[in-house]
Amino acid sequence: MNLPLLELVFLIVVLVELIGIVVCLIAALYLAYTKLDTMLESLSNCPAVMTRAALKNGGPVGKLFVLGGVMGVVARPSIYLRDGGASPTDLANFPAPLKRQLIVLQLTSWGLVASMVLIWGFSKLID
Repeated sequence: MNLPLLELVFLIVVLVELIGIVVCLIAALYLAYTKLDTMLESLSNCPAVMTRAALKNGGPVGKLFVLGGVMGVVARPSIYLRDGGASPTDLANFPAPLKRQLIVLQLTSWGLVASMVLIWGFSKLID
């Protein structure tokens, strides 16, 4: 099978993208299964998180949903502090290494989504 160079590069980029998505999903599941209780204890006074907390027993999807809520509160606290969805003391007492991991995971996930959109746009441009 002989692929033109452009198609080979496109294939490699798409495969790297898919591997990145799988790695992010595995990292999110790891954090959800090992650190979710710590996160919920740290944010016990945040209504935006505690309304989702009951779903932590809902299997992998429920855990990822709760983790997404925690990520939103930790990564973008100004939105939740404005409307009373987050407690400033809970955010100040949130473990710093865990906060860094959540922010990196969220930024990486958004970067992968953006690059996927760019790849799709580039494929439409080529056709």
